Amino acid sequence: MFVAVAIPIAAYLIGAIPFSYLIARAKGIDLSRVGSGNIGATNVARALGKKYGVAAFFLDFVKGAVPVAAAVPVAGFFDPTAPQAFGHESVLRVLAALLAFLGHLFPVYLKFKGGKGVATGAGAVAVLVPVPFVVAVLTWVSVTLATRFVSAGSIASVIALVVVRLLETRTAFAYPEWVVTTFCLAGAAVVIIKHRANVRRLFAGTENAVGDGPMRHTFLRGLHLLAIGLWCGSGVFFNFIAAVPIFDSFKEVVKNQPSDRTGFIRILPENATEEDKAALASGLAGSAVGPLFPRFFVLSALCAVAAVASAYGFTKVEAGRVHRMRLVLCLIAAGLVAFGWPVSDWVSKLRVERFHPDDTVRTAAKAAFGVWHLISLASGGVTTLVTLAILCLGAKLPNGHQSSGSTEPPKSPIG
Repeated sequence: MFVAVAIPIAAYLIGAIPFSYLIARAKGIDLSRVGSGNIGATNVARALGKKYGVAAFFLDFVKGAVPVAAAVPVAGFFDPTAPQAFGHESVLRVLAALLAFLGHLFPVYLKFKGGKGVATGAGAVAVLVPVPFVVAVLTWVSVTLATRFVSAGSIASVIALVVVRLLETRTAFAYPEWVVTTFCLAGAAVVIIKHRANVRRLFAGTENAVGDGPMRHTFLRGLHLLAIGLWCGSGVFFNFIAAVPIFDSFKEVVKNQPSDRTGFIRILPENATEEDKAALASGLAGSAVGPLFPRFFVLSALCAVAAVASAYGFTKVEAGRVHRMRLVLCLIAAGLVAFGWPVSDWVSKLRVERFHPDDTVRTAAKAAFGVWHLISLASGGVTTLVTLAILCLGAKLPNGHQSSGSTEPPKSPIG
């Protein structure tokens, strides 16, 4: 039990190490008296330059990731029963993440006056929930590039983290998953609260912005084209090329069984009805395609975030109907993904319940499956067509930027 308690304490002490403050101090600068006064990587970059800011972010990221990754193996090394002392290994990992995060926010070494926790929290969630973390990172990059506001990117990224966590995990609020989900929700809330001054400055139009220049616009255009290309291409392949042949092939498997495709084993009795054959073929095809859906929607979500953010950025670079139309289409396609993801999960559940031993459950699932399956297919098809339209608009991307090398803050994306 002592080891299980010592691990969270060690996580706090590691998370409390003020790397940004120490880097600035080594260069003779008191970070609390420079720029925003925040003890974080962004303020280091403002005070000392980008390379020092990147170094500070990396170190803050590591001090969030290491305690979470090491909590269970280290505890188990000293005491094999320690990881289960809190009921489940996930609880110990989340506790380590929480204490490392709080250590950065309230470091004992600096009289509990710390940073905003974005980098340290990112390190923790990278280990706890890697897929939502990847979406959050792309969100941060996309929104920061599009708006030039690091604070806007940080806030958007934690919102994306929570949304993807809830969509990705069907049992997000069941034990032990609820522990990780609660950490993500609480961490996102704390990050947003710690950015309340930034939000006020965003509304007032006085928030500090990163520099503008040709390189930023090149990255923004490249990000947009890559996102739309992947989004549209994966949708075309998945919805119009792969899915139909897969379902047709399983119809043939069921029709011609036993065969080499079934290991020469009869999987249905000879007197099976056509309805039974169709249901089995659909079920087998669903089992083959089903595991692809979560990854497909994660990819779609990644592309949606990048596409919307970059399309918004284009409207601030160059006025024009085509840029407004692009943004509207990106928002529509993103909304269709947000709608289609849970619908797809529901269809997968109904697909299984059609074979439930309980007659009531089975009958209800069969009645609902056809309608919801059609809605899911329609949603996927329309999303692909909308992304195809956005891809066509790629021929009309802005070429320049408002003010080469300008460091003046752009118009706030809020208000």
